[in-house]
Amino acid sequence: MHSIGEVAKILGVSIHTLRYYEKEKIITPFRDDSGDRRYNESHIKWLQFVIKLKETQMPIAKIKKYASLFLEGDHTTLERLNLLEEHNQFIKKQIKTLQAVDEMLEHKIAAYKDFINGDGNLSIGEKEHPSIR
Repeated sequence: MHSIGEVAKILGVSIHTLRYYEKEKIITPFRDDSGDRRYNESHIKWLQFVIKLKETQMPIAKIKKYASLFLEGDHTTLERLNLLEEHNQFIKKQIKTLQAVDEMLEHKIAAYKDFINGDGNLSIGEKEHPSIR
């Protein structure tokens, strides 16, 4: 069993974050005789999953919904699957957007490097943009 401080260190999050997840009913740690929170390996694995969902910009409300469905049992499997598939589509859309932005930035960076080396000009937007002078 681990203390809240140990779990925070293991996961690279703050103690406040773990307390927040508990307040939001995303995690329910055990309590020892003195009332201190105690976490086992299952708690840690669950929190790793929650943190990954947060990293993908899943809103806390959806994470709470997923946690609630999980606690309800296997009869919610389809609903959990749907929630994850919907979020996966969101992530794929974000990836496409980021890839397009990356491509544009790579092009812009190459143009600046060419210009600095005397091999090109900055005619890719700056001279044509009326507010940039």
